[in-house]
Amino acid sequence: MILVSSCLAGNNCTWKGTNNENLYIRELVDKGLAIPICPEVLGGLSVPRNPSEIRNGKVITNKGVDVTDQFNKGAYKTLELCKKYNCNKAILNEKSPSCGTKYTYDGTFTNTLVNKMGVTAKLLNDNGIEVISSEDIDKIKLLLEI
Repeated sequence: MILVSSCLAGNNCTWKGTNNENLYIRELVDKGLAIPICPEVLGGLSVPRNPSEIRNGKVITNKGVDVTDQFNKGAYKTLELCKKYNCNKAILNEKSPSCGTKYTYDGTFTNTLVNKMGVTAKLLNDNGIEVISSEDIDKIKLLLEI
């Protein structure tokens, strides 16, 4: 089983209340090969919500509210679900403060990217789960052949 960011499966759970649907990921879910999860919602954050970025090891909203605890809670719940469903791979939404596998925003809310993993991506990676960027379409297409 593969874990995927719920927004990539077409679920309206982004901070704006929209989705980032990817047709290949939607197909993985439709075929029963993947389960959609939103770590931020699992952590107790609402949809929609204020945008958040990682700054100095904390996750802060654009209003200055520290939501690090909610991001950590969602990350650990996601890891538990990976273990429960034997997920050894996760396709995550790039640039997200939860799910970014290669890049996240730098905490200044100026659309500046830094080479840093999101909270959930890092926890999954540190626990031996292969994290795949939503931008790595070739890897995702290969998973459809499973």
